Amino acid sequence: MHIWIIALVIAYLLGSIPFGYLLVLVFRKEDIRATGSGNIGATNVARSGAKGLGALTLFLDALKGFLAVVIARHLAQQLTSPQDYKLVALAGVVVVIGHIFPVWLGFRGGKGVAAALGVFLAWAPLSALIAVAVFLAIVFLTKYVSVASLLAGYVFVVIAIATDNKHLLFVDLCYVAIPVIVTLKHHGNIRRLMAGTENRFGSKA
Repeated sequence: MHIWIIALVIAYLLGSIPFGYLLVLVFRKEDIRATGSGNIGATNVARSGAKGLGALTLFLDALKGFLAVVIARHLAQQLTSPQDYKLVALAGVVVVIGHIFPVWLGFRGGKGVAAALGVFLAWAPLSALIAVAVFLAIVFLTKYVSVASLLAGYVFVVIAIATDNKHLLFVDLCYVAIPVIVTLKHHGNIRRLMAGTENRFGSKA
């Protein structure tokens, strides 16, 4: 049990690192939460006029998702299968929750997309790359990052579950949990999409 606690605490604390907030604070002496949507994620950082910092935020947020899964996988080697798969799957969910609800910023963080990308790449790289291709295609066609992010997440789930030969219900539920959590966090975007006021990619904050 202590292995589970260690892995999940590490996952949450990694997820809680607010890279977008820290990068803008250090390099621009600004609070990204006071700009645009107020979100600390890569999209809002880029829309604030700091495209380089936006790209770096995307990379670092994805990296923490990836590392949380890798660390959990390393710790899980001491467990007996299928418990190891369950820990790795749950760590992926927890790091995304940490990103969305970071303890350092009063539990008000990003929307979880970049962290989810890192988790997906660590869980099932090929499925994740297909989801990235879907994301890019939707952004190209619609210019809506929010739509692309949500649909790509569900594409990953379908492919990952279909190609996972372990077929553990707990793991499959963890696959599903991340895009569902991300969708709930995008409630504002969904309302704006329905109202026709959602920002398109390339627009200013």
